[in-house]
Amino acid sequence: MIRRVAITGIGPVTPIGIGVKAFEESLWEGRSGIGPLTRFALDGFPVHAVGEVGDFVPGEYLDARLIRRAERFAQFGIAAARLAVEDAGDLLSGADPERGAVIIATAYAGMARVSAEAEVLEDRGWRAVSPTSSMAMMPSVAAGLISMEYGLMGPVECPATGCAASGHALSRGAELIRHGVADIALAGGCDAPLNPVSLATFATARALSTRPGDPRSACRPFDAERDGFVMSEGGVVLVLEDWDRARARGARVYAELVGHGHTADAYNLSRPRPDGRGALHAMRLALRAAGREPADVGYVNAHAAGTPWGDAAEVFALRELIGSTLPPVSSTKSTHGHLMGATAAAEAAATALALHRGVLPPTANYRTVDPDCAIDVVPGAARKADVELALSNSFALGGINCSLALAKA
Repeated sequence: MIRRVAITGIGPVTPIGIGVKAFEESLWEGRSGIGPLTRFALDGFPVHAVGEVGDFVPGEYLDARLIRRAERFAQFGIAAARLAVEDAGDLLSGADPERGAVIIATAYAGMARVSAEAEVLEDRGWRAVSPTSSMAMMPSVAAGLISMEYGLMGPVECPATGCAASGHALSRGAELIRHGVADIALAGGCDAPLNPVSLATFATARALSTRPGDPRSACRPFDAERDGFVMSEGGVVLVLEDWDRARARGARVYAELVGHGHTADAYNLSRPRPDGRGALHAMRLALRAAGREPADVGYVNAHAAGTPWGDAAEVFALRELIGSTLPPVSSTKSTHGHLMGATAAAEAAATALALHRGVLPPTANYRTVDPDCAIDVVPGAARKADVELALSNSFALGGINCSLALAKA
């Protein structure tokens, strides 16, 4: 028997807020968490805007042992998991530990540790390199530590598929529940890519916004003056749960995860297919898995990161899927930026909250219409809307596509 999958907990650690209350208040208000780069300074560096989680205090969420063992990206993931479990209520009471899964994605993992240890190696030799680095920089360390924290002994996995990674984590967690392998799954992603190497590589590739002035207005999805994405850090974990188990314990259900589609562009490492074929196929697969039609889609949380080519390709794919009259399509990256390996989970959380609250988050900073993206982007202000079905899209470098279908509970 194929089981239904409920989203019963949300744990955001993001530039627009830590915890559900702060996160969703910023969403509805279109309040930006993007600000100036404060971590380091590089001579002549053209990028000024990033999404830092400035108010994150690890000791509020992790004990001293975990803080010592976990890099910043993993700290975000562990904190997000704790917030998600708390938000889900009495989740673990009576749970079979062998039927609890942990699927935590990342894209850049412990790159900061690698950079730091490379300097130690150069300056002091190989004997000075810390033996704990071998574990601290592993992409899977967050998933492993979370499983230990809650005694969950089911599948523990770590997708590493770039910007789509935490969407793949949610898909995988849902599949484990649908097919009876797990009853609950802590699924999402975490990343801390705001280090000189990561930012410099994207800056030299001319993928990041270099807009001068107020950093809060740097990310402009769909806008004719968009000039690149804003890199951010953070972690978001969702509690996925067997529908019947959630209802039996009286859990609040934000939304139902009803389908997913995973595809590839097979086109280019850094740019999407202009014809949107890969993205289109991913959305069709998500709807097919959900047993729904394109006309049923009432809202889309777009991947749209504010790049000149990516936003237009996504709109093209959506028009191919649904037709010329699209439902509201917004990009919450306009406020929280691109959380890389955690971004798909952040946007799935925003989509679940939109279905649950009956409110669509706006696209901030939208000022000038681009004819290639002339659609309803929910500009400027949140909008009340009773939506039954939504898509949440995440399209990664390498032409890796993930679309999630969520339904109102």
